[in-house]
Amino acid sequence: MLNLNRAMILGNSTRDAELRTTPNGRSVASFAVATNRRWSDKETGETRDEVQFHEIVAWGKLGEIAGQIVKKGTKLYVEGRLQTRSWEGQDGAKRERTEIIADNIIALSPRPEGSSYEPTASAPPAQPSQSEAPVDQPAPKSKKTDEEEINLDEIPF
Repeated sequence: MLNLNRAMILGNSTRDAELRTTPNGRSVASFAVATNRRWSDKETGETRDEVQFHEIVAWGKLGEIAGQIVKKGTKLYVEGRLQTRSWEGQDGAKRERTEIIADNIIALSPRPEGSSYEPTASAPPAQPSQSEAPVDQPAPKSKKTDEEEINLDEIPF
């Protein structure tokens, strides 16, 4: 049986990304994106608006990049998977939050003057283990230039 857990949203960030580091040294960024829905009420003909707020979490290198590119009001495309977590609040009440764990973030707003951020950030693809690697596929080769050696494994795309 096939399963799919995929979320894709396009909206505006509601706050700057908050970048933290876990006790084991892994980076994690969190921020929210607002999406809008507009429709006409069939009974009254009135135009109605609805806003949804989506909590986003980006881990590792993607989290570090999100910490640089996600500023309040930035138009973003975010792709990832839904995850719900539960915890008990300080008041003893059970809390739940559904978040999008980001795999890909694209900033669609113009780059601010003097900024050096790249507008697209993706989580690195999962590398196959040695047992999963195709046997008949040759090892990646390096291209050599006059100045330095370029390893194709280090290119992020």
